[in-house]
Formats: sequence, structure tokens, C-alpha cells
Amino acid sequence: MECTVNWTGALGTRSGMGFVAETGSGHTLVMDGAPDAAKPENGGQNLAPRPMETLLAGAGGCTAYDVVLILKRGRHDVRGCTVKLDAERADVDPKVFTKINMHFTVTGKGVPTAAVERAIAMSHEKYCSASVMLGKTAEITTSFEVLES
Repeated sequence: MECTVNWTGALGTRSGMGFVAETGSGHTLVMDGAPDAAKPENGGQNLAPRPMETLLAGAGGCTAYDVVLILKRGRHDVRGCTVKLDAERADVDPKVFTKINMHFTVTGKGVPTAAVERAIAMSHEKYCSASVMLGKTAEITTSFEVLES
């Protein structure tokens, strides 16, 4: 796996904290820093997600992928899956994630709660490399609800 990240600056200038990542699969991802009122040249313009937001979103995508795939392989009629992530970070650098809660909302027809609970556990214990990696610094908790559709 590879990725190249290029500093774009702010609107073509060489100030600001805008970045474009090009992934090994040929996709691009734009990131930006938070604005800095005290030193605008050191801050972003709030034009894209922060890198840490992108990391959190990647963990959500990784685990949602697992949960949907596990449920589909179990021949469950899953029709939707949403994961809402709430995270806390350390107050001092490197400001790693210290707590992450992932709340899953799975919709489907007759999907058993036990199957969803099992799929989430399997994702976090075995398959989701992002969750396992973030779990080295953060306490990760999960919750879920199953909605009939």
C-alpha cells in the first residue's frame, strides 16, 4: 500500500495547511488544517477534513465494511449500516485518540441483534486493522441498534 501527500498551501500560495493525498489505487483525498487566528500562515482554511478526522473516518469505514460483509455472508437481509464515531483526544502532543465510541445503526429485514453484535465483535477483535491499531492508544467502545426496514 502506498500514498503520496502533497502540500498545496492555501489557494496556490505556499502558506496555509492544505494537502492532497493520492492513494496507490489512484484516488485523491483533500485535507486541510484548522484556521489559526494568531498565525494565519500556519493554519488551514477549513476547506477539507483535518487529517485526524480523516483517520477517524477511515476507522469507521473499515469497521462498517466488515460488519456489512459479515452480515451478508451470514445471509442476513442487511439494507443499511451507519456508524457514528465520537472521539476524545489527549490534551498534549501528540494528541492521540484516547476514547472512541462507535455507534452502529443497522437496518434490514429480520436481522437478528445477536448477528449484529457478533459482526461488530468480529470486526473489532479480528478484521478491522484500523480499530485494532487505534485501540493501542484509545479505549474503543461500541453500541448498536437494529432497525427494521
